[in-house]
Amino acid sequence: MTLNYRFSAAASFLACILLLSCQGSGASHSGDSTAAPVDSNSVAKPVRLITLDPGHFHAALVQKSMYADIDSVVSVYAPAGPDVQSHLDKINAYNARPKDPTHWVEHVYTGPDYLQKMIADKAGNTVILAGNNREKTTYIMQSLQAGFNVLGDKPMVIDDSAFGLLRQAFDTAAAHRHILYDIMTERYEITSILQRELAAIPAIYGVQEKGSAAHPGIVASSIHRWYKYVSGSALTRPAWFFDVSQQGEGIVDVMNHLVDLVQWAAFPDQTLDYTKDIRVDDARHWTTDLTLSQFKTITKLDTFPGFLQKALTGATTLPRPQDTVLKVYADGEIDYRLKGVYVRTTATWTYKAPTGADDTYTSMIRGSRASLLILQDSAQQYHSTLYIEPAVASQDYEQALTTAFTSLQAKYPGISLKKEGTRWEVVIPDSYKEGHESHFARVTQKFLEYVKNNDMPAWEVPNMIAKYYITTAGLALARRQH
Repeated sequence: MTLNYRFSAAASFLACILLLSCQGSGASHSGDSTAAPVDSNSVAKPVRLITLDPGHFHAALVQKSMYADIDSVVSVYAPAGPDVQSHLDKINAYNARPKDPTHWVEHVYTGPDYLQKMIADKAGNTVILAGNNREKTTYIMQSLQAGFNVLGDKPMVIDDSAFGLLRQAFDTAAAHRHILYDIMTERYEITSILQRELAAIPAIYGVQEKGSAAHPGIVASSIHRWYKYVSGSALTRPAWFFDVSQQGEGIVDVMNHLVDLVQWAAFPDQTLDYTKDIRVDDARHWTTDLTLSQFKTITKLDTFPGFLQKALTGATTLPRPQDTVLKVYADGEIDYRLKGVYVRTTATWTYKAPTGADDTYTSMIRGSRASLLILQDSAQQYHSTLYIEPAVASQDYEQALTTAFTSLQAKYPGISLKKEGTRWEVVIPDSYKEGHESHFARVTQKFLEYVKNNDMPAWEVPNMIAKYYITTAGLALARRQH
């Protein structure tokens, strides 16, 4: 079945008159066996998007902005159900917002053969993937084989059994001169950008310390929240999000951001070979509890579905079903060595953030002259804050720091240093603080550059492969050991 959604006020009004019906977030009709044709003016734009089986809100965030090189008509292929409807509702909200509204036109096909229809119709040239991760690696491979570029949300793979397929997918992309890229939004957070810049200044950072298993040279951790607001509204998550066989465990999901930032900040523009440069030493995983009441709040469902029964504890039948607890393997930690440097990455989830907080990220990379810390705790009022902590506090280091920092001030006007005891805070103007949702446009713009010029840096693909090797090998080790 095909549904055509034209998400603009004028288009919805016209469609309602012509079809004498409005459904959900836009006009619709059904019964056509083919996807709606792309508007004739779409040929003027080099990139035409296809959204495949959207189930995660990151798919919609790619379309929170408009792009000069992307046609406004987007073809969506998905099974019918609440996931695709939730996606369309978010696009509709972006089109209807008072300030800087978008003007996307969504042509939607729903049916059990959605993947085959996408490949047969070839209604676009670039596939956006953000949803249920169980089939994502297969989606990636089949999309590339069919001739599409792919911008995929993390994780691209959720266990080591599919890691080989992902490697083949990158080979397929290269053979067809297509781009396969994942959505690493955290590279565009200003504190991470400046941490990377500072680590490249020997007078400030020195050289990277290798550390030890007990005291790694690099540590990164994050806390994510199940209950959160996206684009101003409380997020409703699909029930499958809590099934690790569909979403993936935390150790292979959000852990990708941490591993990516380690590579990007401490080994900038360096090509990594996962077979030589990485050794996964230890890993563990553990669960976060989710009560039935919390589950209802997040999913809007009254009961845990059958596919989650294996992860339930407590009473699962009357008279006390409220005692049922879902134990989700959302948390994990990996200890590994990257080019001899000891690294520890930790990803955890909680139900809800403390007042004033959201998802949080902390990081420490240790150089011979100073450590560079990103903290985002209550002491920072949950705002990401960058510090320079010298290995040895001295007048000579302070002079070297203030002198070398001027080069960074020239590149990022307005930043400054504020001394706090023996360390310095890097004071960053608010104009640099865009927010997580804005970073999706940054990633998409970078992806568009790669597609347009077909010149993705040589280190990107091997480093993506290295990243997914670390997370999937870490998961396999955690499951064997614990």
